[in-house]
Amino acid sequence: MTLHVPSSSVAGHCDELLDALHRFRERAQLTERWGERLAAVLGGGGRLLAAGNGGSAAQAQHLTAELVGRYRDDRPPFSALALHADTSSTTAIANDYGVDEVFARQVRAHGRPGDVLMLLSTSGASANLLSAADAGRAAGLSVWALTGPAPNPLMAGSDEALCVPGASTATVQEVHLVAVHMICEAFDAAVERWQPASGRPERQRGFDRREPGQPAPERQDRNRR
Repeated sequence: MTLHVPSSSVAGHCDELLDALHRFRERAQLTERWGERLAAVLGGGGRLLAAGNGGSAAQAQHLTAELVGRYRDDRPPFSALALHADTSSTTAIANDYGVDEVFARQVRAHGRPGDVLMLLSTSGASANLLSAADAGRAAGLSVWALTGPAPNPLMAGSDEALCVPGASTATVQEVHLVAVHMICEAFDAAVERWQPASGRPERQRGFDRREPGQPAPERQDRNRR
């Protein structure tokens, strides 16, 4: 039997990832809080907007797909949009207003106060994501950033940030995928806790944390989206 020894490049890649995961684990509890908060926002009729460039765009779309579809077990769909995926809007905005506006303009179009905007960036310095963060905060959205090593401009421009201490872009993206799955895990667990026995989400009572006897708030008109 021949024993195949990993090459130095393969072993080095794995070692780098293991080191990043070990350091990421110290702050990984934030993914649980984000997942629970997303369940409350989306379960109450809100929306997640997500954006990134290149590989981070793929990660953003991975997250929205898990929420609109499902992560593991069957559950109701929830509203989540990957902003780069609308190629007609993205290219039109880039052509008419410049690349820095491709996400910000969509945030102003689709976002409502109380929604969540998640921005993914390995560098934390992409100009179009910084513009999106500014637009999101101005519109009353909660802005969360999933980035590479701290400090970085996107971390500073967001309400909350989870920064991955990876030595390379590839490692940061790999840990971002772990974070995305952990968010989905926490999201599904929260949805399961708040669902009635019928299996349908409680849109008015289960997610808004009202005190007993308190009247339901006026429902937001989501048709404005």
